Parts: sequence; structure tokens; C-alpha cells
Amino acid sequence: MIEKHNLTAVSEFILMGITGRPELQAPLFVFFLILYVISVVDNLGMIILTIVDSTLQTPMYFFLRHQALTDLGYSTAVGPKMLLNFVVDQNTISYCFCATQLSFFLVFIGSELFILFAMSYDRYVAICNPLLYTVIMSQRLCWVQVISPYLYCTFISLLITIKIFTLPFCGDNVIKQFFCDCLPLISLLCSNTQEIKFIILIFAAFDLIVSLLIVLVSYLLILVAVRRMTSVEGRCKAFSTCGSHLTVVIVFYGTLISMYVQPKSTHSTDTDKVSPIFYTLIIPVLNSLIYSLRNKDVKYALKRV
Repeated sequence: MIEKHNLTAVSEFILMGITGRPELQAPLFVFFLILYVISVVDNLGMIILTIVDSTLQTPMYFFLRHQALTDLGYSTAVGPKMLLNFVVDQNTISYCFCATQLSFFLVFIGSELFILFAMSYDRYVAICNPLLYTVIMSQRLCWVQVISPYLYCTFISLLITIKIFTLPFCGDNVIKQFFCDCLPLISLLCSNTQEIKFIILIFAAFDLIVSLLIVLVSYLLILVAVRRMTSVEGRCKAFSTCGSHLTVVIVFYGTLISMYVQPKSTHSTDTDKVSPIFYTLIIPVLNSLIYSLRNKDVKYALKRV
């Protein structure tokens, strides 16, 4: 039984940050500032470009716009506060801002999973049913595939955030991470955490497995369709169409799986910090660079604009 004096009203949390070594604070600040600025410029540029350029008004670039939006969303939920923590003496975050950061992070990181599988379905239709592409990938279907994940992830985010922040915290308010994430926050709770852990496990497993399964099935069908093509030019065009998206899928899912599916015995504090850095700050930059550098349509549209 938890004694009453151990339950205290927590008004703020202390973030451990990325490193405790003072000599690394300045170079890491510059490095992550550059990464974040590149992420903002590239992703915001992609959003604007796919809106203003008439040649990019297709389902593929509609989904690409929303992927850039989710990348920008979760990197901005984490990045500015992390950068601020490099230049202040104590890495504190208020109770309300911590809850806000967690909720926005969950909305955008969850939505990215479903945007990726919507993009894989779009590529499947484009390659396997090219004659019916404009009919199947109607504007209405595209909006349904985007709005549904946003609404679903908003509901899940609010459910998890409210569940965590309505439970009592113990006297310890040190979060062993550089941002407010679910598992570090749960470790600070004084009450029974089995229910909230079960909720997170169920929804995380469902989101990851369902989205990854649809992506794999889509690309399996694409591979079968490509193998049946007799034209070498057609095969090259199909692989070029899917190359950028497949690269992003492998990087994003690979990072999440390596973070959350590895055995507990192999976990370490350093690993638990490096993986979130990768998928919150580095992946948004990689995604934008992959789509901008590998995509001729985007490069031509950028020159026109």
C-alpha cells in the first residue's frame, strides 16, 4: 500500500535530456538545431509545393503532403523543447505542457503509420490497376484515408494522456527521457498501472501490426504484378514509383520495431534515448530528403515555383 505522504502534487517534471556531459551540450545543440531547421524547411516546403503546383494535384502527392504534415507535427512537438533544454540550467517542463506534448506527439506519430499504409495502397492501385486508378483513388477516398487516422489517433492520444495524467504521481518527477513519452511517465505513477499499460500495448500492437500488414500485402501484390510485366521499361518505372516510399517504410518501421520489439534484456538507457532521437528528429529529415532528391516531379515543380 502506498503511504499518503508519498503522493505529492506534481506541478512540473525534470527531463534528463540526451546527455549529462556539459562539453557535449553546445555541439549537440548545433547539430539538432540544424536537423530541426532542415526538417521544418523541407517538410513545410513540401506541403506548400504540393498545394500550389498544379502538376502535383494527384493522390500520391496528396498523401505525401499529409506525411510531411505528420513529420513536421511530431518533430515540432519534441524538437523546440529539446533544443531549449540544451541552453537552460535545469531541464524542466510544466505539468500541462508535458501532457500537451505527449498528446500531440501521439497524434502525429500514430497518424504517420496510417498515412504510410494509405500511400502503399495508392502505389498498389497505380501499378496493379492503372486503368482504374483515377476511379478507385477518388478525392473522397483519399480524404477518408487521411481524416480517419487523424480522428482515430486523436481519440487514442486523448485516452492515453487523460488516463496517465489523472493518476497520482509519486514524489519523483524526473523523466528518464528528453521529452514526455508514455513509458517514462508511467514509471513515475504511484497507483496500479496495469490498465494503462494494457491500453498502450493493445493500441500500439494494433496500429503497428495492421498498418505494417497492409503495407507488406500491398508490396507483395506489387511485386507479383511487376514480375508479370514483359517490358523492362515498365518494370523500371514501377520500381521508380515505389522506391522512395519503400525506403521511407523500411526506415520508419525498422526504427520502431528495433525500439519496441527487442527483448528487455538488450535494452539500455542509451538505446532508449537514441531510438527516439532517430524517429523524432532524424526520420523527418530523411523522409523529406528522400522524396525531394529522388523525385523528379518534385524537383521540376520546385524549379517552376
